[in-house]
Amino acid sequence: MRIGLAQINPTVGDIQGNAAKIARCIGQAKRSKVDLLVFSELALIGYPPRDLLYHESFLSEAKEALYRLNQQCGDVAVLLGSVRVAEDRLYNTAFLLDGGEITWQDKTLLPNYDVFDESRYFWSSERCGPMRFRGCNLGVHVCEDSWNDKDASSSRRYERDPIEELARQGVDIFINLSASPYHLEKGAQRRSIMGTIARKYGKPFLYVNQVGGNDELVFDGRSFLLDDEGALVAEAKDFEEDFLAFELENMAVMSPQIRTEGMAALEKALQMSIADYFAKTGFRQAVIGLSGGIDSAVTAALAVQALGSRNVLGVAMPSIYSSRESVEDAKRLAENLQIEFRVLPITPIFEPFVGSLSEGKYIMDLAEENLQARIRGNLLMTISNRENRLILTTGNKSEMAVGYCTMYGDMAGGLAVISDVPKTMIYQLAEHLNRDREVIPSAIIEKPPSAELRPGQLDTDSLPPYEILDPILSGLVENNRSVDEVVAEGYDRSTVERVFRMVQRNEYKRRQAPPGIRVTTRAFGSGRRYPIAQRWNPI
Repeated sequence: MRIGLAQINPTVGDIQGNAAKIARCIGQAKRSKVDLLVFSELALIGYPPRDLLYHESFLSEAKEALYRLNQQCGDVAVLLGSVRVAEDRLYNTAFLLDGGEITWQDKTLLPNYDVFDESRYFWSSERCGPMRFRGCNLGVHVCEDSWNDKDASSSRRYERDPIEELARQGVDIFINLSASPYHLEKGAQRRSIMGTIARKYGKPFLYVNQVGGNDELVFDGRSFLLDDEGALVAEAKDFEEDFLAFELENMAVMSPQIRTEGMAALEKALQMSIADYFAKTGFRQAVIGLSGGIDSAVTAALAVQALGSRNVLGVAMPSIYSSRESVEDAKRLAENLQIEFRVLPITPIFEPFVGSLSEGKYIMDLAEENLQARIRGNLLMTISNRENRLILTTGNKSEMAVGYCTMYGDMAGGLAVISDVPKTMIYQLAEHLNRDREVIPSAIIEKPPSAELRPGQLDTDSLPPYEILDPILSGLVENNRSVDEVVAEGYDRSTVERVFRMVQRNEYKRRQAPPGIRVTTRAFGSGRRYPIAQRWNPI
């Protein structure tokens, strides 16, 4: 039997566009003499569909598109993810389209943690059994169904184990339709779990993942085939669409892709997410405030990769507190990136504000600092409105965590590109972006970080050094550790308690931030839901 995998980038809600993409892959499968073509979880409607599932017309359109695809399959059988409706219940389903007939297997384990809330919409499968196809028993299951094996997973969240249920009934190959979001080192985690299952039951394992950016979530693809000993036979591209085909009875190694990890994977993830966010929302051009600092430099470099230099505008907005070197660094960056560059001094706007609010006196307090940021936000929003450019904000995760940002100022925009990238990682990413040539001027990387909102200001005036702050934040935010547990790792108690209070106090700011791209195990956004009006204080 010849099996193909189609790793596609669906657009959530674009059922007709996704169906057309699926049909093109079916055509390719026919030319490749494929017997069974496998797509990812909810490939027809896009993942995650969220509250689109509450619309009857959406569900009807998905059903009609599935039936039309069934008529186009010909001699190729198709295993495809979509939504199924039965007795007013919704199911996340793998459909087998074969010779005009449609059979299915519903998802059993519905994740309801982190960014996932599938039990809000779907019902769990009541049965889990192999699909019979041309003499083979296919162990078809959907995404989370693979993540509860007692020997493969470090933590088990469910009583049922669909893999064990399938194996007990006899399968020739496990097939997982997945929409598994990316975070750093996620690819290795997937291969480890699926490899353990393949070795445990002595059966090959086909894993087909979605690729593309959908709002805050990044899907890296990296679909793969493992043999019955868990060894990698073939691996699809990361962060790109791909198509692979293999013989089930003769699984020779097919020159697996070179795996991209670390900063190279992070670069690809952010670049693809920007490109997809623009393509799927209809924007073509971006505008970025260039301060001469490393955060805006990294954001601009990624935007150019995603959109092309002609579609990125950099704007420097110096104030009376901005150094001449910062404007020069921003200009040099723009020249390196070959993007349009404008300088809009904010002093002529800032001084009348000060005159109205403070009787013409510079008070140099926090309100005056924030006023400068908000003037810059207004200028960028005006450019955005007039020129139909989406603002890319430039705040990093460290700043977002402790509230070192200004509402309606540097937080104003449409997409927060690096809001899940800690400051120390920003420096690593900048060095990576400079691996072949100097994209980001060395002066930007080497200068001490500063918001330049008052004379001689440095980030360390308000925050612990990032080398200390970031590990503390990792413990508190990503690993959900207590203050005592973080202190036990060797950090000063007063510093940890201060950081904890800052994180708690600034939830209201993060709630008003633009969507950010999730690249760590726990980002601010739908995967971290804290109340604003609350008084819990464990310190």
